[in-house]
Amino acid sequence: MTKHHIAATVLLAVSGCLIAFFLLRNDAPPSTQLTLYGNIDIRQVELSFREPERVDQILVQEGERVKAGQLLATQVLNGYQYQIDLVTARLEVQRHQLDRLLHGSRPQEIGIARNDVKAAEATVKLAQKELQRLQTLAIKKLASSQSVDKAKAAYDSATENLQALKEQYALAKIGPRAEDIQAARAQLKADQASVELANKAWQDAHLLAPSDAVVQNRILEPGDMANAQTPVLTLALQDTLWVRTYVEERELGKLRHGMQALVSSDSFPSKQYKGWVGYISPTAEFTPKAVETTELRTSLVYQLRVYVCNPQDQLRLGMPVTVSIDTAQSPSSIPDCRADAP
Repeated sequence: MTKHHIAATVLLAVSGCLIAFFLLRNDAPPSTQLTLYGNIDIRQVELSFREPERVDQILVQEGERVKAGQLLATQVLNGYQYQIDLVTARLEVQRHQLDRLLHGSRPQEIGIARNDVKAAEATVKLAQKELQRLQTLAIKKLASSQSVDKAKAAYDSATENLQALKEQYALAKIGPRAEDIQAARAQLKADQASVELANKAWQDAHLLAPSDAVVQNRILEPGDMANAQTPVLTLALQDTLWVRTYVEERELGKLRHGMQALVSSDSFPSKQYKGWVGYISPTAEFTPKAVETTELRTSLVYQLRVYVCNPQDQLRLGMPVTVSIDTAQSPSSIPDCRADAP
């Protein structure tokens, strides 16, 4: 066999192998593995006091882990305590006033009013007899008309006083008016609300952690003036950890809520973290310039949020990660992150 025949034979063999390779590659099913790139994101909470007052103490440092309900900081509490004492005293006074109205007049008070009426009746009888005596003497020219007039005025005054005392006696027996009792009850309710409001202000002067978190920033220090517009601490919540990534429109139809994913990072290349698709943006946006190349900056993409388990607390805010999703899977139940906890 000549060299030309050998070369032709080799060329034909190589051509056949190439043709078979391309035919097999075209017949191979497309890959269902979707790889995305993004960064770890977390929720942050800025804590502030409700009322303006100076900070008394801050009990945590940056980087410190805190539990839900843990006391983090307090304001100066003297003013809040004075307000509680004031409204509590007012409430006690109003409670006694309502009790007095509800119990009505005491028997002793009714007896005094009755005795006053009897005394006034005796006074009227005496004034009436004096007036009649002087009128008789005036007819006989033994008394002046001036003395008769004085006796008449004394009789009229005694009669008016008797009528007033009779009305007081009737009121004492009836007791207070229903309207007065209702007004006293309404005032008591208002005073109770004032006490609750003062206690709420005292509680709001204590800054508590809303959930398990890490202290990210300590903004104010003891002695600083704090109010609702001035944050004291910034917390990074640990319960909601996710990857913020972006997917192109041609890949969007392959994703569903609840699809499971695997997340890996350069810091721990041998470890994969369980995750799931929790949010797919309903609107497109331009690719963020901070995370993509110049060629892709003008592309329209959809934001994707992949929630991820972090049992060993190895993932950090802003950490670049890789997300792998098998688009052939059906959405399943959300993984239990507690099962991977140490």
